[in-house]
Amino acid sequence: MEAYQKDTKSVLRELNSSPGGLTEQKAAELFAEKGPNRLADAKKKSLLKRFSEQILNPMILILIAAAVISGAMGEAIDTAVILFVVLLNSILGVVQESKSEKAIEALQAMTASHSRVRREGEVKTVDSRELVPGDIVLLEAGDSVPADIRILEAASLKTEEASLTGESVPVEKTSDAIGSAENRKGQVPLGDRSNMAYMGTTVSYGRGTGVVTATGMNTEMGKIADTLAHAEEGETPLQKKLDRLSRVLSIGVLAVCIFVFAFGLLRGRDYSAEAILNTFLLAVSLAVAAIPEGLAAVVTIVLSIGVSNMSKRNAIIRKLTAVETLGCTEIICTDKTGTLTQNKMTVTETFGDPQALARAVALCSDAQISSGGEVTGEPTECALVAYAQKLGLNKNRLEAEFPRIGEIPFDSSRKMMSTVHALPGGGCMQYTKGAPDEVLKKCVFAQREGKAVRLTDEIRKKILDENRRMAGGALRVLSAAYKPLETLPANLSPDLLENGLTFVGLAGMIDPVRPEAADAMRRCREAGIRPVMITGDHKDTAAAIARELGIIRSADEVVTGSELDGISDGELEAKIGHIGVYARVQPEHKVRIVQAWKKKGKITAMTGDGVNDAPALKTADIGVGMGITGTDVSKNAADMVLADDNFATIVSAVEEGRRIYANIRKAIQFLLSSNLSEVISIFLATMFGFVLFRPIHILWINLITDSLPAIALGMEKSEPGIMERPARPKDEGLFSGGVGFDVIYQGVVTALLTLWAYFIGTGSSHETGMTMAFLTMSMCEIFHSWNMRSQRRSIFTLHTHNRILLDAILFSVFLTAAMIYIPALAEIFSLRALSARQYFSAMGLAALILPIVEIVKIFERLHS
Repeated sequence: MEAYQKDTKSVLRELNSSPGGLTEQKAAELFAEKGPNRLADAKKKSLLKRFSEQILNPMILILIAAAVISGAMGEAIDTAVILFVVLLNSILGVVQESKSEKAIEALQAMTASHSRVRREGEVKTVDSRELVPGDIVLLEAGDSVPADIRILEAASLKTEEASLTGESVPVEKTSDAIGSAENRKGQVPLGDRSNMAYMGTTVSYGRGTGVVTATGMNTEMGKIADTLAHAEEGETPLQKKLDRLSRVLSIGVLAVCIFVFAFGLLRGRDYSAEAILNTFLLAVSLAVAAIPEGLAAVVTIVLSIGVSNMSKRNAIIRKLTAVETLGCTEIICTDKTGTLTQNKMTVTETFGDPQALARAVALCSDAQISSGGEVTGEPTECALVAYAQKLGLNKNRLEAEFPRIGEIPFDSSRKMMSTVHALPGGGCMQYTKGAPDEVLKKCVFAQREGKAVRLTDEIRKKILDENRRMAGGALRVLSAAYKPLETLPANLSPDLLENGLTFVGLAGMIDPVRPEAADAMRRCREAGIRPVMITGDHKDTAAAIARELGIIRSADEVVTGSELDGISDGELEAKIGHIGVYARVQPEHKVRIVQAWKKKGKITAMTGDGVNDAPALKTADIGVGMGITGTDVSKNAADMVLADDNFATIVSAVEEGRRIYANIRKAIQFLLSSNLSEVISIFLATMFGFVLFRPIHILWINLITDSLPAIALGMEKSEPGIMERPARPKDEGLFSGGVGFDVIYQGVVTALLTLWAYFIGTGSSHETGMTMAFLTMSMCEIFHSWNMRSQRRSIFTLHTHNRILLDAILFSVFLTAAMIYIPALAEIFSLRALSARQYFSAMGLAALILPIVEIVKIFERLHS
């Protein structure tokens, strides 16, 4: 049995403690045995290990191999450029790491620094890290709970547990033991353990004492920290696709190089050292042609620019690859409190005389209005005072006119509280507020049209019907009553004061939905994204909010944490598609739900703002934290943080993610078709027995002529209807949708145009032919980048502009011309100055790629 299931005497006996507390000697012994009351530090990777993890990537290893070969051949510039790309990619990866250790550090910071304890019968203040099981802790409003504590005494004690359980209303605490009949496993959800207070929560009202039952990593927060530290982060869809592409390229490059090397030797039948070296250099040229050196840099830069764009729309990205993952999100598991709702209790319905009701609930309240006009205190009372303020009844002015001269505090057995106020003309007025059923039992009158009338059965029935109606709508309902008094009674006891009351009215309140949440939900569904609510709040409240937002249609789609415990993983996986709301859940439930969706093959996002959300945020494909109301723990565990806590911002981020993925795909298609053209042209040249390019030519084309337009393609604006398409499947390949065919035919066309230019130029000399081939291939790829603004739509029908791409094209044209006509550069690259006729012939051949691709697009649109 757990501590919450036992009576206080049994708990104290098992912990070898007493109401007077532990002795200092016993506390010291337990401290030596249990260790300090703190969360374990996260294991930190060394800088060397982080860099090694970034470098041990197939694409990066290929680049490093190319750098080594280039260095061995004396190409210092080639080597420097490639190593710069590798270093840039590794640094960006390392900078984005260490979320786990930051989350643990944030959890540590949430714990209280000092606590008031009773040891050897005396009250002492000790460092919270020195607490041990069995210590008697004193709690009062404003305190942070320093450990997991079984309540021994409670005087109107309430704790704020939203960060741990998701419960939007402070939880009233008691010392009574709790049964477990509601759950066959004998476990009661955290939010229903009314005799426990947990590390990391705060006391919002009243006072109490309790005995420490768990410290450090054995607390509920410690369990979250442990889950967070061991949660596995899978690769994003883009990472998986690029890894597969890298492996294919690695195998392909090796195979082609071996073939060309062997073919060259057998064809010439010359096995001298010089012949072998020349054949090897030819194979290296082909390897350099096949490797898209700029791919890693292009993807990184495009994602980084996407991060910048999202930050302007209040979505702060903490992990580069999260940008792309957003674009294929199919499920968003969202917390309710503070995410879909405002995390602020608000009176939404009333019954009775509004002015009299507002006056009663404002005066019979401990909430205060600060000098800045902010209402502070227990959330329910804040809602009542704010309601009165909307009706023009300021609590501060009311208390100045009707000062409080007596009170009977709230307690859970009576379910009400009363205050007595002096009237300006003499006499007193008592106000009582509390649970409608209990307050109504104490009433004999009811206020109607400004007068007190006898409370008849008919009036009582109407009041109870209204109470049931409001409660049925998931409202938290309180009632108010009053009683005139001639003088302040000497004995302020509930039995004497709380009877013969006049009923005033009912106030129904709820944590309301954010105004923009409903529209955001609608846009999610249009984009093929399913929202799922996961909350620690009560089932009825969660269901009401979910219905309002269109997440569910009936109560059959709601499952509680207790019910979830009775479902196996296999059953959950089978039923998960029919469940829209999970209520009264614990942290491990959230992780289990996310994992079930992922097993179904769905890209899953999780939003949240509390400590309890952190493990699921890390487990999900993409975790979304709240920047304003969120805890540091949830922010550090998240891949993306919403600076405005606006659920609608997620939808904007999804749109940006889809745009970025589409653009990355365009850039990859462009780079691969360009590289394929180089491989084909060099391979055919080898077959015909001539050298078309030097390795430095290919490296220049790959890193400069290709990479600049590829980056510019990443800036392309969204194509129409991007948010009206279903979310793309996570297993959709980079070459799906005809991309593979496009890469092949575009590479073949570019290679043929390049060879055509070479044969035209060889009429003058081999060097001239090589220069014309270099110019044609460079410009053909530059012009082709303009084709790639859309895979299927004609570039002449696009109503958007890409000034960056145009600038990149003009810059590349100028730079390529400079390499040919500036003698020093031409000498380095072994190029020859061309005549005007030769130059424009090569440019004309390159420009043919534009109409050829446009014609193919027409046929592709007809057959799509």
